[in-house]
Amino acid sequence: MQDLSERYPVWLCDVWGVIHDGVTSFGKALDALTRHRRNRGLVILLTNAPRPREDVIRQLAGLGVASPAYDLVITSGDVTRSLVNRHTGGKLYHLGPERDLGLLRGLPVDLASLDDAQAVLCTGLFDDTNETPEDYVQHLAAMRERDLEMICANPDRQVRRGDRLVFCAGAIAERYAAMGGRVAMAGKPFPPMYELALSEAARLLGNPPAKAQILAIGDGPETDIAGAAAFGIDIVLIAHGVSRGHAPQDLAHAVNAQFPDARIIRTLPELIWS
Repeated sequence: MQDLSERYPVWLCDVWGVIHDGVTSFGKALDALTRHRRNRGLVILLTNAPRPREDVIRQLAGLGVASPAYDLVITSGDVTRSLVNRHTGGKLYHLGPERDLGLLRGLPVDLASLDDAQAVLCTGLFDDTNETPEDYVQHLAAMRERDLEMICANPDRQVRRGDRLVFCAGAIAERYAAMGGRVAMAGKPFPPMYELALSEAARLLGNPPAKAQILAIGDGPETDIAGAAAFGIDIVLIAHGVSRGHAPQDLAHAVNAQFPDARIIRTLPELIWS
């Protein structure tokens, strides 16, 4: 990444799969981000974590990801809160683990049972260690019968946690949409995430950067790569994350076939300075 630091002063870097796997942080990746910042570069972490940035910053610190490696964190949860605000004064059913409830902190909505809810906030599976989307067929059928909107706080379908893949909210939302359900999505690959990142970069730099100065770094084809392609910025694809086990060049060919507009300038086994 060393030669890309001057060419792209602004790095929009994915989190899960690039700088940690939910269990362990990756020292080489953190070193690369820190060195880019020392080289007067800007690092904005973009994560589909369905929680406010303050909660994610605490989680990162617990994994050994310290502030020298980044300037700012933008989460899917930050964008989700604006979608939840459309239901001000209403009742929401929360589909997901209790650890994500900080997402609703301070918002004027009440939690309710599925029978009483006016919309559903999906942040993941109740128990992603043991469950799959198949376990939610009855939930989704009941939601579809009442034509409830699902606000999906994390478009990721799967992430790697240690040595295994676990399902995320995006897999539930995909199943609901296939049943004809209404889904409002936050996070990558959707434009609001990147528009917020561009706005924050302009604030931190004092002027808006050109897209030619921005580099996306990520491992998720349907999220990181698709989002950066739609936003029109160059990409470094990391093969170590959700696509682990694929040779970098084979992965690059497969992803480019899936997303022909993706400007993948480099594919790396892991994020490393030189």
